[in-house]
Amino acid sequence: MVFSISNADSFIEQNVIDIEDWQDADPAKKQRILNVASQTFSSKYPKYVIPENAVYEFAAVLASAYNDTNRLNNQGVASFSITGVASFNFKDTQSRELVAFIPQRSLDLIGQANGGIKLGTRRVGRSVR
Repeated sequence: MVFSISNADSFIEQNVIDIEDWQDADPAKKQRILNVASQTFSSKYPKYVIPENAVYEFAAVLASAYNDTNRLNNQGVASFSITGVASFNFKDTQSRELVAFIPQRSLDLIGQANGGIKLGTRRVGRSVR
């Protein structure tokens, strides 16, 4: 499914608190973010209907997670400074999987679209005793 940048802009501007990184992205990057958000949901939750608003919520988070500064962290930079302007130190230089960025609000929207199921960020696994 191809998502509309204008619909994403409208949703994010009305429903997301931190929108600067989304607004700063050029249209091509916004489309890539929407595509990645949609593909991530499709692979993680293939049996569920994924509403547009869930993708838009996730897209806003990805825009912040992959802004210019955080991108350096994802590439393994531990710290950097710009003399007289700013200094940045990253807590964690380990890249995270995309699913780690999925906000609970997106999961709630997917749950609502699929009959009120509850999706959480916890992993389900086996326990061996």
